[in-house]
Amino acid sequence: MSKNILIVVTSANQVNNEKKTGLWLSEFAEPYIEFSKQGFNITVASPLGGKPSIDANSLNGSVHQELLDTQKYLENTIQLDEISASDYDAILLPGGHGAMFDFPDNAKLQSLLKDFYETGKIVSAVCHGPAGLVNVKLSNGKYLVEGKRITAFTDSEEKAAGMDSYMPFLLESKLRQAQPVFITTADWSDHVEVDGNLITGQNPQSTLSVAREIIAKLKY
Repeated sequence: MSKNILIVVTSANQVNNEKKTGLWLSEFAEPYIEFSKQGFNITVASPLGGKPSIDANSLNGSVHQELLDTQKYLENTIQLDEISASDYDAILLPGGHGAMFDFPDNAKLQSLLKDFYETGKIVSAVCHGPAGLVNVKLSNGKYLVEGKRITAFTDSEEKAAGMDSYMPFLLESKLRQAQPVFITTADWSDHVEVDGNLITGQNPQSTLSVAREIIAKLKY
């Protein structure tokens, strides 16, 4: 039976009046390609629906054409309010700095993540995608990430990227307030943490590993 994957991308497109942001393309594209190879059904949603902004920095350099081609799947994302967790087997939150602005306080996203987790489905996020997890509480009142082994874009990486002063908060520091077991490795290392059905990746370099962990669990 084919699996159904929900990928939720950011709708935010600005850090401030001068600085643009959005989705980091590879963090969407690499999992999309891997899931497609498995024959999974993929739905792409966003808080506002429609076409999300892609961070121009993620298009710089030698981006493989196969990744660039996945932009066609972002032309008309479904609005998050139309999504039901019961229709899917896994949810993935890619990053991009945009996620820092519209993921943390989105009530629908928090509800979906709770529902996915409490029904034993896969909850996954990479880089800034875990910004969607910072405020999620379970039915017992505890934070979803409390006591769980997780990772995310680190404070060190944010400072190295020169973006720490532009962010509403530092992701690692904010997540640590919910008392997870937060694991870091060297900046820009491929690093994934798996704790039950919760899968998190540290940075863009970890995206493929996150996708492969999702696939391994879905095929188990």
